[in-house]
Amino acid sequence: MMVKRGSTTFLKVIIFLIGIGMLALCIWLPEAAVRDARVHPDTAYFLIPFLVCAYGFCISLSVALYQAYKLLTYIEKSHAFSESSLNSLKIIKKCAFTVIFLILLGLVNLKVLSIVTGDDPAGPISLGLMGIFVISIITAIMDVLQKPLKNFLELNTEND
Repeated sequence: MMVKRGSTTFLKVIIFLIGIGMLALCIWLPEAAVRDARVHPDTAYFLIPFLVCAYGFCISLSVALYQAYKLLTYIEKSHAFSESSLNSLKIIKKCAFTVIFLILLGLVNLKVLSIVTGDDPAGPISLGLMGIFVISIITAIMDVLQKPLKNFLELNTEND
């Protein structure tokens, strides 16, 4: 299977740029949390669950990005139909489920915060639900890619 090296390199650059954005977010989050705690000291204790969810999100997404980078490397080396590729797809899918769980946890925390403060959380909740929808699509794509790969590997082991 011949893959143009330019397309995988482009995808690797995109993954690298997303990783840099994740690193910038992780560096910026504590400063924003401290600033918000100074402005709203009565609800500052709600920042801890948000930070836990945000850092869990960043870690899960970073692991998924690393696995996607490895998968692109396997594709470049013509090892797309290997056990390593299947493992990378499985890890990406697990990371996606973890991200969905963390978004749901953050939305529950947001709803509790809105009950305490009386604010309307419709905007952030709708953004969170859109994020869950997008990640669910990515998870479905990983599942669709994983099944034929798994069948191919099973057929090869039976024939050997």
